[in-house]
Amino acid sequence: MPYKVFFVEDEVVTREGIRDNVDWKSSGFEFCGEAADGEMALPLLRAAQPDVLITDIKMPFMDGLQLSKVVRERMPWVKIIILSGHDEFEYAQQAIKLGVTDYLLKPVTVQKLQSTLQSLMTRLDQERKEQEDLKKLQEQVEENKAALRERLLFNLVVGMASPTEVIEKGQMLGLDLVARHYLVAILKIELGDRSEQYDYDEFQRVQRVVMRVAEKDPDVFLLKRDWGDLILVMKGNTPEYLEEECELLLAQIKRAVAKTHYQVVIGAGTPKKRIADICQSFVEALANIQNLNGSGKSGLNQVVERAELLKVDKTAFENYLHSGAKDGFGEFFEAHLRPVGETALKSNLVKNYVFVDVVLAVARLVKELGGEVDEVIPELNSIEMIMSNVATIEQMREQTQKIICRALAYRDSHPHGQYKDLIRHAREYIERHYTDPELSLNVVASHVNLSASHFSVVFSQEVGQTFKEYLIETRINKAKELLRMTSLRSADIAYQVGYNDPHYFSSVFKKNTGLTPMEFRARI
Repeated sequence: MPYKVFFVEDEVVTREGIRDNVDWKSSGFEFCGEAADGEMALPLLRAAQPDVLITDIKMPFMDGLQLSKVVRERMPWVKIIILSGHDEFEYAQQAIKLGVTDYLLKPVTVQKLQSTLQSLMTRLDQERKEQEDLKKLQEQVEENKAALRERLLFNLVVGMASPTEVIEKGQMLGLDLVARHYLVAILKIELGDRSEQYDYDEFQRVQRVVMRVAEKDPDVFLLKRDWGDLILVMKGNTPEYLEEECELLLAQIKRAVAKTHYQVVIGAGTPKKRIADICQSFVEALANIQNLNGSGKSGLNQVVERAELLKVDKTAFENYLHSGAKDGFGEFFEAHLRPVGETALKSNLVKNYVFVDVVLAVARLVKELGGEVDEVIPELNSIEMIMSNVATIEQMREQTQKIICRALAYRDSHPHGQYKDLIRHAREYIERHYTDPELSLNVVASHVNLSASHFSVVFSQEVGQTFKEYLIETRINKAKELLRMTSLRSADIAYQVGYNDPHYFSSVFKKNTGLTPMEFRARI
């Protein structure tokens, strides 16, 4: 795209001579306008928005220096070239103060002006590239912030983030989560008539419409999870306000999708006073979304109180997680989980409370040991679906065993002894720098003050993986998260998880998961 040049000169012969004889196109420019003095030029400059202004210094009404001053204030990006006679050289100093790009003495030949323009084009190209690079960087930062916001909101609704962490991280990510009351709602987008054929493109359009309506309210925080599910975290000053806002929002959404083949149903929890209790509202929302044919909230408070009484014995559970063995799961389940589970299965709400209680206790253990909960227990990313599919005591046993035994395996393989802190520091460093394509064993070894060879042996012994395997696994897990939770292209995700070559990233991803990134996203 050529750069635009505007020319101001009161001498008609000079103006037309330069206008008609300079080969603007070959120099990478487009002549976009001219004027006889500065005063006439100003409105034309505002309309033309040029990249370069060439102006004579002495003109009637408004001279070149006055014009340059106004342009510098109103259009700071414009490069200014001043043309001056030999006896006007004393103006050069003022021109420099105004930030004029070039100062040419008359008579100015066509060749001299073209040479100046070609040099200026190199500078403009560089600035344009820097602007484009800056814009891409800002977009990447925003995309990364969006992923981090979704992760924080998910940790919030499942009770894995402390109030302090939620408030501090929320502020850094542009989320104001401080309020007197909170409520969680789950939106499901479904075909109005199940016999109709599913249309993926229309579903995506409806989902975007729903998200736009929800995001208009600054007190609503949106989290996109699983197939068709949207989780809303709402805040407000009173419980009554939150319940009214929830009903109003659903009515707005229903109107917005009324002419489509889809309908939106909502399951809402009850308002809560504390950030730490948001996960309870989430559990209630899960129960309500599973009971769409019921009467909604009737008797909900009574069921909630019952759920509180049926929570798992925390002391017994924590003792088992810290010192129990995997082969002792059956005995523990029969003694502590089956009695609660059999009663819980009679109510979706109580079942969800009990199941979430188990998951959160396991998550706390993994967090205490310095692990990433969603990596050690990947089931956490689809907890809504798992809970909705648990209908029998055997299914509850199977799912809880899978989650608990993962945590026990992680506990048993956790680094200990003299290298515990060293490995923890190394993992934290990898977590902070996995996006750097230059991250290597030597770099991390240097960070923990060990030789590369010694660090390689220690890392493999304590972690059970080579450094390379661990780094690849970390990057692939982060890539999975971005594929699940964002609409970023595979190439963009490659760059965000530390791969300069998208094709190589795709190859590594398939080698480790059995699927290409596109196939993985399609499965989701």
